[in-house]
Amino acid sequence: MKKKWFRLDNAALIFPAVMKRRWNNVFRLSAELKEDIDPRCLEQAAEDLRKRFPSFFVRLRTGLFWYCLEEIGGPVRVREEYAYPLTHMSRRELADCCIRILYYEKRISAEFFHSVTDGHGGLIFLQNLTARYIELKYGEKIPAEYGIAELGEAPKAEELRDCFQLCSGRYAVSRREETAWRLHGRPERDSFRHIVTGVIPTDALLKAAHTRGVSVTSFLAAVMAESVSVIQQSERPVSRLRPVKITVPVDLRRLFGMDTLRNFSLTVNVGCDPKTGDYPLDLLCSQISHQLALETVPQKMAGRIAANVNPQKNAVIRVMPLFIKNIVMRSIYAGVGEKKGCLNVSNLGLVRLPAEMEKYVSRLEFIIGVQYSYPNNCSVISFGGVTCVNMIRSSQEPELERLFFSRLVDLGIPVSIESNKKRRN
Repeated sequence: MKKKWFRLDNAALIFPAVMKRRWNNVFRLSAELKEDIDPRCLEQAAEDLRKRFPSFFVRLRTGLFWYCLEEIGGPVRVREEYAYPLTHMSRRELADCCIRILYYEKRISAEFFHSVTDGHGGLIFLQNLTARYIELKYGEKIPAEYGIAELGEAPKAEELRDCFQLCSGRYAVSRREETAWRLHGRPERDSFRHIVTGVIPTDALLKAAHTRGVSVTSFLAAVMAESVSVIQQSERPVSRLRPVKITVPVDLRRLFGMDTLRNFSLTVNVGCDPKTGDYPLDLLCSQISHQLALETVPQKMAGRIAANVNPQKNAVIRVMPLFIKNIVMRSIYAGVGEKKGCLNVSNLGLVRLPAEMEKYVSRLEFIIGVQYSYPNNCSVISFGGVTCVNMIRSSQEPELERLFFSRLVDLGIPVSIESNKKRRN
């Protein structure tokens, strides 16, 4: 039987082109259950998802003009965790499968090469994988609500669409903006990734944000911008300070009424220029909230989509051999791609699960990788009254995490700290 294949969506095109020997764009979603994982049930659950979610069970193929994703032919492989989270996915591994399904004690994890999907799509996959596991293991019937699908249904066409092509504006919006200050540090040996998790009561976080009249995302981005500013000001004189900007991914599904499981998000850089003066936290919260509101309207996002989509339609670029496209995309990414922000704060928001499923799940986690050219990133997810703020870094210096979580505590927000080296309260 002929294997299905999928064109890479517009956002996915860059990731195979710019990945390097010890870096590619991979992220993880995890569900912690209340009992140890049965690997046989998990393997069967993954196999049961294949027909309903075909765009996840794919491998990366190289063509003459473009990369593509091809359906895998063999059985789904489930592995016990064998290394630290987000271990590098080699080109050889991507040619075999672009996702990993892992387990460790009570935890189910899925790691995704970003060309397959974004955080929203990855969350839908994890929810359905966990739901099917619970059905097989405990005999529960999980209703099709809160992102859970009927596995007997055929995949919906809208789930497989490249929505960037559908929602592109008529005119492109300029992507020109000031270059931000860059975080830096001594690289960790053997590409080890430090992960420090702040476990926070969601109510306390909501109260702190709503007291300032902003969303949780705006509040966390403001605290992060303040922390980054402290580091920069400790290293540079005022005359050499550069803008501090936090990169916030925006899920475009809500803006455009789409329901794709492929990539459909864009980033917005928000923050301040400390050279112009001090920015107290409340002012940062207000400014970042207004910046997000100003940028995340459909008309403006459609123009930003057009800026990315229009080059893909260019006749000369379309017939350009892939190896030349790779050179062009790498040079553009190195010159522009990550120079406008200091790090990401990626918030998947509050996740709800069916009651029949929720009683088995104690926690959800979301971890994004470090970027191509800077060593820190931050990701956030809330479930069951708990918000997990995961900070990842590839450098040895823990200063950013210390400043960020200490500031939350100073603001009266309880934080329990965990790390992949040790745990403490």
